[in-house]
Amino acid sequence: MATTSNQLTATSFSSPPSWDVFLSFYGKDTRRNFIANLYFSLDQAEILTFKDDPELEKGEEISCGLLKAIHGTKMFVVVLSENYARSPWCLNELVEILNCKRNRNRIVPVFYYVDPSDLRHQKGGFGEALSYHMKRYSVDFIEKWKSALAEIGQLSGYHLKKDSDEYVQLMLNT
Repeated sequence: MATTSNQLTATSFSSPPSWDVFLSFYGKDTRRNFIANLYFSLDQAEILTFKDDPELEKGEEISCGLLKAIHGTKMFVVVLSENYARSPWCLNELVEILNCKRNRNRIVPVFYYVDPSDLRHQKGGFGEALSYHMKRYSVDFIEKWKSALAEIGQLSGYHLKKDSDEYVQLMLNT
């Protein structure tokens, strides 16, 4: 069951942040490699990091748990991989994260083997994913998701390239 936009915006959280960093990512692309290493490094640096699998309480409704975590976070690392937009969960998280940005929360995008212009213009896998979602979701959802992808594609971030020997070190000053 996908989280609806109404669920995301209707919920308000007033408690102080309980997380330094929230990781948003598409699990099949990055969970066992990039995210596992990033989470380990952040944990070693004693940065309180929300990653869905160990942090959600068992039996807790996933959408509520994610919303609480998003609204209780100081900064976000959004790892945008090839299949990120295939997940309505990821897209809904992104919309909510960008809403938090408007409240001065910091967002650090990581373009994980994707070109930021593909997000801005919904090309490649991002365009294909949105076309697929058009069969199941309302125009309102699609427009919010397109806008969120375009917005994050315009942010400065880390850009990993497949044919590069780059090493990325995220500088997270929380």
